[in-house]
Amino acid sequence: MVVTKEDIMIVVGVDGSVQARAAMAWAANDAFRMHQPLKLVYAVDRQPYQIARFPDADRPDRLRRTGQKALNEAVALVHERQPSVEVTTALEEGPPARILREQGRTAVEVVIGSRGLGAVTGALLGSVGDHVAGQAEAPVVVVHGGQRPAHGQIVVGVDDSPGCAPALAYAFQQAALRSSTLRAVHAWRRPVQAFGTELPHEAGEDRVAREDMVTACLQPFKRHYPDVLVVEDVRFADAVEALTRASQEAELLVVGSHGRGSVSSALLGSVSRGVRHHTPCPVAVVR
Repeated sequence: MVVTKEDIMIVVGVDGSVQARAAMAWAANDAFRMHQPLKLVYAVDRQPYQIARFPDADRPDRLRRTGQKALNEAVALVHERQPSVEVTTALEEGPPARILREQGRTAVEVVIGSRGLGAVTGALLGSVGDHVAGQAEAPVVVVHGGQRPAHGQIVVGVDDSPGCAPALAYAFQQAALRSSTLRAVHAWRRPVQAFGTELPHEAGEDRVAREDMVTACLQPFKRHYPDVLVVEDVRFADAVEALTRASQEAELLVVGSHGRGSVSSALLGSVSRGVRHHTPCPVAVVR
């Protein structure tokens, strides 16, 4: 597939919900920072209306009209928040998750609300998020409703798997764009010892090895982003719990979509799903 400059943009899922409006607001601000255009996408899913209890022959046209109305309102919201951002719209036929994955093939990122039942799609974006995050080729940002104070900090989960590098690249970019501190969190639980108890020096050596791993993972990105202040945060804790706590004072949490490293005991694939449901700030899942 040939990708042109016109294909590169930020894609936002629209469904008419409060959470989708929050996603649009977040995406508009990110588009302004990144100097990227926005594409607002509404998926018309006819499946719920193709059964006998919906005999109204005019319903398909009404579905599209309702979808177009939601897109028009979304455009007005973006222009109100960031007038200089270029906006296009797409009214597509099909399941929301598939449409967003297709639209996100060449996107800078895909932004969706954490949940919300749209009048047209009949699909909960919370469940759509599970099908889009980790499968879309672009980073997927899941935004919760409601406003949060600006804490000036980005949190990123770190392990030693190959899948961690794209998450770090995205996190450093976001921190640089926002002039925010980047907190790199690595958490682990040691396996239960089959025989005897663990000696203190063994636990100490394990922690030093993990701290060295985190430093090594961050070093290439620190050289590329010398102005980003980085805090290395290595914790003996459950990964979801540690990232959720760290994100209480964060503007964005970034995690990889999968990856089990030889040092890390945390599977970021399961972690990414866990934090999406427990973290109050927006969560970016990066492949």
